[in-house]
Amino acid sequence: MPIDVRRRARLPTWLLALVFTTFTFATDDYVIAGVLPALSADLGVSEAVGGQLVTGFSLAFALAAPVASVVTATWARRGLLTWALALFVVANAAAAFAGSYALLLGLRVLAAVAAAAVVPAAYAITTSLAPAERQGRYLALVMGGLTASLTFGVPLGTWVGGAFGWQATFGLGALLGLVALIAVRATLPETPPAPAMPIGRRLAPLARPQVLLGLLGIVAIVLGSMMVLSYLAPFLRDLAGAGPTELGWVFVLAGLAGLAGGQLGGRAADRWGASRAMTTGVAAFAAVMAALTCCQLLRPVPLLALLPLLLLWAGASWWIPPPAQSRMIALAGPAAPQALALNSSAVYVGVSCGAALGGVVLETYGSGWLPAAAVGAELIALALFRAADRGRYAAR
Repeated sequence: MPIDVRRRARLPTWLLALVFTTFTFATDDYVIAGVLPALSADLGVSEAVGGQLVTGFSLAFALAAPVASVVTATWARRGLLTWALALFVVANAAAAFAGSYALLLGLRVLAAVAAAAVVPAAYAITTSLAPAERQGRYLALVMGGLTASLTFGVPLGTWVGGAFGWQATFGLGALLGLVALIAVRATLPETPPAPAMPIGRRLAPLARPQVLLGLLGIVAIVLGSMMVLSYLAPFLRDLAGAGPTELGWVFVLAGLAGLAGGQLGGRAADRWGASRAMTTGVAAFAAVMAALTCCQLLRPVPLLALLPLLLLWAGASWWIPPPAQSRMIALAGPAAPQALALNSSAVYVGVSCGAALGGVVLETYGSGWLPAAAVGAELIALALFRAADRGRYAAR
């Protein structure tokens, strides 16, 4: 009996390959921040312009994900991941030798298109291969690759760039992509593509009001989180006097808390159902933001006293995505792969809007009002999810 228990608990190798794949893509997206000064100086552009390499990657991903999902709907999943990862490897290898900003930006867009084809497909594959009672947990693990990139991948890429030059950072991206490609080819079973059907019929479920409301809810959730995360440095500086060193440790610990939160959110989705688990996560997030708003009355607050709230915030933020993905799959039905692609786009829209609106709040009212604005965004998200659930039940 103990042997059987261990066998049941062992994670399948294809799942680990998909986790490493999402880790690779997220590392490649975010690592620019760590080598930005050297990269900008070598290419003869300002750091503000150099930073648009991240914007270009994110925007290309958001636009390409839904299109790629429709175009590749009838492709064999293993073949899709193979060709997309190969394109990603080539784009990063070429980026290591790019001599101009324009060429590097084009290669970043190419890498983002490859990522946009793979990430939603990875979620769909995980959903189809996971046992029903472990779907949320398996999705949480695949999404955990995104969190792990901030904790491990970005620091590694930054160190490589500092030691060997920014070009080596893209070489590292190519190497990680090659390892992911080999792992996928070696472990991922062939999963049948979606049956051929007219595009209009395939996408019809996406026009359901509950699906659209759910996507808007995702935008609101991410927007609220990014309003604070994008300006965490001035927020903690004003509230606790924290500098760059303290901020670095906060990011590391928050990344670990996010990994734990994602796993707990996935388990909650399996045990409680996706809607209840997601509502719990959003409510917890809003409560933490409300507490951080109240801390403004006690300034200055020691960073150690704030740390539990910051870790709860990170855990709640990453608790939400697994049940959100499971819920979107249930709402979209046969259009689940396309819904997951739109879900990924909604995340990137939320990232962009959250940073923009957070900047407005920061400039107009000061950093102390960022958590309060985030509470408002989360309450809007809760209302949207409630409306989507009512529409779902009314449609039955």
